[in-house]
Amino acid sequence: MADLRINLAGIKSPNPFWLASAPPTNSGYQVQRAFEAGWGGAVWKTLGDPILNVSSRFAAVSFNGQRVAGFNNIELITDRPLEVNLREIYETKKRFPNHVIIASLMVEPKQEKWHEIVKRVEDVGVDGLELNFGCPHGMAERGMGAASGQVPELVEKQTYWVKEVAQTPVIVKLTPNITDITITAEAAVQGGADAISMINTINSLAGVDLNTWNTIPHVAGKGAHGGYCGPAVKPIALNMVAECARSPRINVPISGMGGVSNWQDAVEFMLMGATGVQVCTAVMHHGFRIVEDFIEGLSNYLDEKGLDSAMDLVGKVVPKYSDWGNLDLNYKIVARINKDTCINCNKCHIACEDTSHQCIDMLKEESGKPYLQVREEDCVGCNLCSIVCPVDGAIEMVELPHEQAPMTWNERQAALGAVQSCKVDFVK
Repeated sequence: MADLRINLAGIKSPNPFWLASAPPTNSGYQVQRAFEAGWGGAVWKTLGDPILNVSSRFAAVSFNGQRVAGFNNIELITDRPLEVNLREIYETKKRFPNHVIIASLMVEPKQEKWHEIVKRVEDVGVDGLELNFGCPHGMAERGMGAASGQVPELVEKQTYWVKEVAQTPVIVKLTPNITDITITAEAAVQGGADAISMINTINSLAGVDLNTWNTIPHVAGKGAHGGYCGPAVKPIALNMVAECARSPRINVPISGMGGVSNWQDAVEFMLMGATGVQVCTAVMHHGFRIVEDFIEGLSNYLDEKGLDSAMDLVGKVVPKYSDWGNLDLNYKIVARINKDTCINCNKCHIACEDTSHQCIDMLKEESGKPYLQVREEDCVGCNLCSIVCPVDGAIEMVELPHEQAPMTWNERQAALGAVQSCKVDFVK
């Protein structure tokens, strides 16, 4: 059996699966139950000056029959006294010494505030610190969370303040509510961060009730933007992890999160550069025991791939992730429809005819039986037909032999530039 243990910036965990800082890690009771279920670590719900939370707090976006495709919340950091949280952290760590407990922290951007809380939480035996520079609502209006996380100078300065006194590894949690997350990731590294985690939640409004005209959720008829997470945000999170993983200026480990719902999602994040993953929405939907499927699935996958350790996955696909200008313009794939599998629903024809390149013909056999066929000379290999097809395997995207040498847009532009230069020299 493959070794599922990971080492993230010196933090050793029995497996890559941690609970993210959120409602599931609000108390010692919950974290201890999670560890009993098999979770390797937990990031304690964010500590700071206790606040008052509102009622109601959560909303979900369902799509095409799937419940909780996206999840929205307007809950803030812990509403329990710091002393209570610290006592429960101590008790939990004492009971589960081999499991990871990370303290998520958020205080005002003042040096003395950071020094004070870091010393207090480290005194109870945490394995590391996660600086919450990502919360997009409530705390941001108070100058914390995303309000700090959107300003590179504040990210660097506050990370530096923490590193002045921290005795355990420091992870900086980044907000996705920014144009380029690599900028703030670099700032965290400049401040001395031992690792970064991403993504925190995305600014969102879950919806509007068409009967009451209230926002969803609402508090006494008024609403506010919240944080969006769940399966729907996974592509956004995966891209941001990949962008940071491929940057030579961000040379620290990554804890990935954002829509991780099963072991396959976890593997994707690890292949794109995350050393481990954090999970929240899936646990809120299905409970702590989903980690059993995570562990079994990852273990079987590693065995099938002939890999000895989960750490062997980390970053393996990063070299394949590049800029658009480096993609081969001469690479060619086309769609081919399997007549034996096709159910003639015509969704591919409609999609191609109305929104793509009009290259799927509706034909009839001699017997009069209808069938669909792709005119390959006109197919651009956009994948749309295979995406909308409801039958697995009915449409295959087939790679054609290279008729021309590989050519990227960057190479093409360089070649055109050289030609233009030669023309100028000839005229001269």
